[in-house]
Amino acid sequence: MKIVIAGAHAIGRHLARLLSRNKEDITLIDEDPERLARIGSDYDLLTMEAVPNSVKTLKNADVDDADLFIAVTPDQSRNINCCILAKALGAKKTVAKIDNDEFSETEMQEFFAKLGVDSLIYPEALAAKEINNGLKMSWVRQRWDVHDGALVMLGIKLRETCEILNQPLKDLCGPEDPYHVVAIKRGGETIIPGGNDELKLYDLAYFMTTRQYIPYIRKISGKEHYVDVKNVMFMGGGNTTVRTVSTMPEYMDAKIIESSLERCEQLNELLEGDKTLVINGDGRDIELLNEEGIKNTQAFVALTGNAETNILACLTAKRLGVRKTVAMVDNLNYTSMAESLDIGTIINKRVIAAGKIYQMMLDADVLNVTFLTNANADVAEFIPKEGSKITKKAVKDLGLPQGMTIGGMVRNGEGMLVSGNTQIQAGDSVMVFCSDINMKKVEKLFI
Repeated sequence: MKIVIAGAHAIGRHLARLLSRNKEDITLIDEDPERLARIGSDYDLLTMEAVPNSVKTLKNADVDDADLFIAVTPDQSRNINCCILAKALGAKKTVAKIDNDEFSETEMQEFFAKLGVDSLIYPEALAAKEINNGLKMSWVRQRWDVHDGALVMLGIKLRETCEILNQPLKDLCGPEDPYHVVAIKRGGETIIPGGNDELKLYDLAYFMTTRQYIPYIRKISGKEHYVDVKNVMFMGGGNTTVRTVSTMPEYMDAKIIESSLERCEQLNELLEGDKTLVINGDGRDIELLNEEGIKNTQAFVALTGNAETNILACLTAKRLGVRKTVAMVDNLNYTSMAESLDIGTIINKRVIAAGKIYQMMLDADVLNVTFLTNANADVAEFIPKEGSKITKKAVKDLGLPQGMTIGGMVRNGEGMLVSGNTQIQAGDSVMVFCSDINMKKVEKLFI
């Protein structure tokens, strides 16, 4: 597959590195040689120092032969313009990153599709959805709902109160049990577990279950003493915060601490009518946090543009008694540090956006791709085609590649877990978990 990426900023560089692992034909365009140099020489791709929204540049990049054209510069208008030009020159599919909430509406997406922009990616909206999923349960690090909750994935940090430590998973997750452990993050290692693996203290374990058994998972993981989130305090009043607050469940109340007085005034206009209090100040100021009721706050969400500031603020909130903390960490180098400091949920917009774009390059029917930010693992929702390899034998006889497991599936709207005797059928929605394995290799099972 030939892929052309316009913009060697954070998302573009991350995508280029990710896709080059799959041996795709990648061309990365940017006018700044320093940004191109940051990609490193260890990746198999072509870089072009040129202005991306130029017909001459796009022709030199052979965009007429591109299966996928991705515009992810910081300039929304440039991204849209690049895609329109690329489509007119022959690119099969185009994707543009946007920063305008209005453009993410369905009718606007249809409008842009007619112009030549097949898909619009709004990272702030994707991040907001993930944050709100996590806020719905204070005891969960990450939550992923499939088919409106027919299946649910829960990432949970295991403490001393967990009831299922140090026992082989084959004794815990049999065919009749209501959950599967599909991935484990232990220190710097990610494990796709087998029956002989055990859960250990301080593991970050990923459970796949169905909605009705969420209370059971909460019990066995020892999290029943965690209170539900009602009051949320945000640090940073950027677009991600606005999108998160405006799409929060109605039973939650929000306070936003923003250091810029001018931005505070803008927030009051943007969130007029919402039950949101905007405060001018520094979210790391302990005296301010106490004045604003941090002790009665169940969740603290740090969404400034500075990863170090977000991590420090979450550590401060934890010391003041907040159980649920969320930090936006756009620098991947800080992710492992945030995890080692026991920061709760880590949000990385470029990783989330990359997952959304990544699914567009797969040939199988893929409804969703999620990268587990805290673990070196990917989750994908595949729909097998008629006659595909995955449908020809029971799961235990398929010889699935190492580093891959099937967590569950949805058939006719009903979520169900998958055992060795399960026979997957064409049209099922199948949840696949992978670590250190090329997603293209997994995809071949479904087409």
